Amino acid sequence: MFTEGAIAIFQRVIDTYHVINAVDQNYSNPYNKEESLLDFLLHRKCWIDTVQWHYEDIIRDPEIDTVVALKLKRQIDASNQDRTDMVEYLDNYFLEKYKSVETKPVAKINSESPAWAIDRLSILALKIYHMQEEADRYDASEDHRVSCQKKLNILVEQRVDLTTAIDDLLHDIENGDKYMKVYKQMKMYNDDELNPVLRSQNKGH
Repeated sequence: MFTEGAIAIFQRVIDTYHVINAVDQNYSNPYNKEESLLDFLLHRKCWIDTVQWHYEDIIRDPEIDTVVALKLKRQIDASNQDRTDMVEYLDNYFLEKYKSVETKPVAKINSESPAWAIDRLSILALKIYHMQEEADRYDASEDHRVSCQKKLNILVEQRVDLTTAIDDLLHDIENGDKYMKVYKQMKMYNDDELNPVLRSQNKGH
């Protein structure tokens, strides 16, 4: 199944990140883009998500310096764009893979593309990793550990459901029972013409 391999790659990414456990550490993709494009994209996707997870932790420090916070906000914005780009690269991969499939007349479109479901699977891997940490924390209270273990159980169940849904979707696309379309993310806040604040600044120069 596709998701079994994806989850293994996500776990590899998360484990590798936490060896150094720093948002500014160097990134190296162990997969060759030419030889294993899908694995390359999955690894890169989860690395982006993992770094951003920790960006989000840092920026919530109530005592964070405002200059540092602003810089971090820019980094989060850039990371969000990278995340969206990677989702589109993944969907393009599946579009290319299934381009020769003859879609059945009764085929239906799914509510989300395969890559956006994979995006949720990557985030879920991070939730499970960090909830497991909390459930195992020796310095936390018993109530805290029990509460986190219950949440962890739900997250694991959610992953089972999500992996089943993703594998079923890819199977249906491959068989022509469903088809996929990719809509490019039409984000407006980074566009000099669509963001009214940026537009007004440009006109003033």
